[in-house]
Amino acid sequence: MERALYYETLSDQRVRCTLCPHYCSISQGQRGNCKVRMNRDGILFTDVDGKYSALNLDPIEKKPLYHFYPGSAILSLGTKGCNLRCTFCQNHEMSQAVPGEYPYMRLLSDEEILEMASESPNCIGLAYTYNEPTVFFESMISLARKVKQEGLQNVMVTNGYINSDPLDELLEYIDAFNIDLKAFRRGFYRKYTHSQLDPVLGTLKQVRKSGKHLEVTHLLIPELNSDAKVFEELVAWIAGELGSDTVFHLSRYFPAYLLLNEPTPLDLLYRFYDIAKEHLNYVYLGNVNTRFGSDTSCLHCGQTLVRRFDYRVEVTGLEKGRCTTCKNQIFVC
Repeated sequence: MERALYYETLSDQRVRCTLCPHYCSISQGQRGNCKVRMNRDGILFTDVDGKYSALNLDPIEKKPLYHFYPGSAILSLGTKGCNLRCTFCQNHEMSQAVPGEYPYMRLLSDEEILEMASESPNCIGLAYTYNEPTVFFESMISLARKVKQEGLQNVMVTNGYINSDPLDELLEYIDAFNIDLKAFRRGFYRKYTHSQLDPVLGTLKQVRKSGKHLEVTHLLIPELNSDAKVFEELVAWIAGELGSDTVFHLSRYFPAYLLLNEPTPLDLLYRFYDIAKEHLNYVYLGNVNTRFGSDTSCLHCGQTLVRRFDYRVEVTGLEKGRCTTCKNQIFVC
């Protein structure tokens, strides 16, 4: 176990974790909501330091990031644990694992991971993903510093439930974020994720203000967050607060974990796509096997720049992130 960052000591050997907005008050021998940060004799420790549940070379589009080095690969890693309790979690085997329940942890040094990244074909760096990276903050920040020293890229795929100070520290090293905005109602966040909406909105604004690359994902779940008026409020907020060029991924829901609702009907997904397009310039569909809502065209001249189908990517009409016809800057690459 490694000593954790971001906590304060209380009376009776209790500690308060200050990494995320839960501010867990943790008694001796107990763990926080994330299940991976533990109080030992009045000191907060993390038990996922350097231990990984998954390590794969993925297309960057799988994160998903569509406007960040399109067509490249990224070495993706995760541990276990999460600071949310989403009833619809797609990676619940890792994210909701309690100590001892997930036996497939692999101990790797930073140097071993960096060597894998540097030797992997077309690899631009590391993505912290699969489970919530905030809960393995110590491993992530250590790796991220070394990744930048090697001239590579860092990507964080996150629920956005992190406090401002640790996020500020990460912003020095993380180059691109995909943040999951699960709904636009506080009641949804309380009931289905056991967290709060407002800190996530704050994270989105803080990342945007930093100038780092930002894309947003929204999982459309029938009957839970499928009110068209509320959804329009969500995309209008993104356009107003983050900018109309913010890349938005609208994903189809499939039954998972504790929530067994029917999958998102395609006609509902397409209708919400149209609503999003009224406010945002770059909207993409996820978890659907279709070309519709996948390609990127230049807003200024209409030239197709990237064609995508099932993570197969063809980059055309693009040079150093600019449209080759009108020189409009669209991508980071």
